[in-house]
Amino acid sequence: MAFTFTTLKTAIQDYTQNTESTFVSQLSRFIINSEERILKECQLDVFRRNDQGSLTSGNKYLTKPDKYLAPYSLSVITSSENNFLLYKHPTFLQDYTPNPATTGVPLYYADWDDTTFMLAPTPDSAYTVELHYFFRPDSITATSDGTSWLGTNAELALLYGSLVEAYTFMKGETDMLQLYQARFQESLNYLKNLGEGRTTRDEYRYDEVRREPIA
Repeated sequence: MAFTFTTLKTAIQDYTQNTESTFVSQLSRFIINSEERILKECQLDVFRRNDQGSLTSGNKYLTKPDKYLAPYSLSVITSSENNFLLYKHPTFLQDYTPNPATTGVPLYYADWDDTTFMLAPTPDSAYTVELHYFFRPDSITATSDGTSWLGTNAELALLYGSLVEAYTFMKGETDMLQLYQARFQESLNYLKNLGEGRTTRDEYRYDEVRREPIA
């Protein structure tokens, strides 16, 4: 059964038997938190995107695309070849090139902050780059028709994740919270089996999302 924003809100209230105004005002937040957990746990092909852009010579930073969530790969294109950069922690890049004036073809990249990558060494030319990444789709709470891919194709994960958020907010019964957490995890495992089945490594490999590495 697919959910729209309206029917999902109704379902949360029905399951929790809670229509109190403060609780109802938080329904969108419960749903958004559930969406975020799903997107961070599961790699789904439908949320992949490829973009090209250009580096700036002498600038070690690269702006991330809108709705960026996590990278699959970043490559520098030279002589019609894709030279894939290795994904590292920012401290590795800072140790590798302690002097930002050291330039060359970038070999490594890292998440510097929510909107920026850091590269090392600093680019010595305005290279074309291609980013293959996992993006954050519009929330079911914000789409014009109140529908979303998750609401249509991952409805159980979205529902049970929202119920976990709701029961946590309510400080509800422990057994019910544990039940919904278990069902949420089962739904996540199903999605992972459909779209993922891969491990995360600290190096370029096609089809693998990069998560925050350990320093």
